[in-house]
Amino acid sequence: MIHFYTKKACLLCDEAKLMLEFFQDEYDFNVRECDIYTNDLWLEKYQLLIPCVKVNNAILDASQLNWETLRNFLDQYVGNKR
Repeated sequence: MIHFYTKKACLLCDEAKLMLEFFQDEYDFNVRECDIYTNDLWLEKYQLLIPCVKVNNAILDASQLNWETLRNFLDQYVGNKR
């Protein structure tokens, strides 16, 4: 399960979501989309990091997120290719 921390009206979040959807064809994972404005803890923890992809305790945040880093992250932390 991938937790995807996001918010509405966020272009970077929209791009990251498209990347995740693209990689779902290649990797076997589900995405739980977490709007940071629905939970005070998420808002405090992730507001400067979104979009943020989290698997277990590993995090890939907006400052690092691109096609290559997301693929490497999925290889390392999801690994289940279809």
